[in-house]
Amino acid sequence: MFTGIVQAMGTVVSVTKTSDGLRLVMDPGDWDHAPSLGDSIAHNGCCLTLVAIEDGHWVYEAIPETIVKTTIGTWTPGQRINLERSLRMGDGLDGHQVQGHVDGVGTILSVDDADEYRIRIGIAGLNMKWMVPKGSICIDGVSLTLAAVNDDEQWVEVTLIPETLARTNLGDRTKADGVNIEGDVLVKTIVTTMERMQGISV
Repeated sequence: MFTGIVQAMGTVVSVTKTSDGLRLVMDPGDWDHAPSLGDSIAHNGCCLTLVAIEDGHWVYEAIPETIVKTTIGTWTPGQRINLERSLRMGDGLDGHQVQGHVDGVGTILSVDDADEYRIRIGIAGLNMKWMVPKGSICIDGVSLTLAAVNDDEQWVEVTLIPETLARTNLGDRTKADGVNIEGDVLVKTIVTTMERMQGISV
């Protein structure tokens, strides 16, 4: 479990195809977190398990299901990645409950920084029923509030404050870029439970 509050930005060192998927090597930069093998760390919102530490770099393996549901397959060396370690008992929940289980990839439709920094993201193919105006969403591992939701055109908008732009890689995103999307787990649980109990589609 995570909070969507980015703790550091790492850099992709290499992405290599394997018989089982992809081998990812990440440089955590100056982050002072000292993980152990088997620890879960969110990378752009995707929960990955640390399988090795080599020369200060962190190594992960991504299976086909992860590659299909996330942007990992498009990552390139030098790309900045949002990092967050998993929650521990007693940690504050400054963002919202994030599982690190990405629902799918959204597409940046526009970036408007004229009056406020506002990003519109197309999420066609994902479940709009999980998108609640002023509710929570996780975009590339960042906990954000939905500023606008358009069910008909299947897009959402978020606004970013300077602090978010400084501490995350969302300022790197431009039109047509893909971003990892995770809907609010509480909304997903409520909607799914209602559908199953009542036999209806909400």
